[in-house]
Amino acid sequence: MTGSAGSLEPAPQFVLSDSPDPREVQLLESRLDEFNLSHTGIRDVRYLSIIVRNRDAAVGGLYGWTWGGCLEVKTVWVDEAWRGRGVGTRLLTMAETEARARGARQIILSTHSFQAPDFYSRFGFEVAGYIDDYPIGHRSIYLRKGLR
Repeated sequence: MTGSAGSLEPAPQFVLSDSPDPREVQLLESRLDEFNLSHTGIRDVRYLSIIVRNRDAAVGGLYGWTWGGCLEVKTVWVDEAWRGRGVGTRLLTMAETEARARGARQIILSTHSFQAPDFYSRFGFEVAGYIDDYPIGHRSIYLRKGLR
């Protein structure tokens, strides 16, 4: 017999994978978004993407979203050849300007101790928390910047 007693529905399968189907990942994210929106009543979510191109290639970018008065930056990357040339500065400046235009009161993001914590501190980000040994020998750092 499958499922619980008296149930005609089969028991669910648990599939572990190190290469998830992007459609299934999107399904999980969509369902969590629906839950969050239904429980908070806050439905102003908008994605934010800034891609830096040189010719036809992406050489940097920033990705995140605004929701409930906050810009959450999930990804910031600048190609090594373009670092130190103002690309990261312009990305953060553009993102902050857009966040303010959308009514955000803060920006949050995470970085690692070997990435760019000093870069973000120069822009007024403060440490909101951290986790040691993520990854081993390093620190995961959670940053916040209030917008006035």
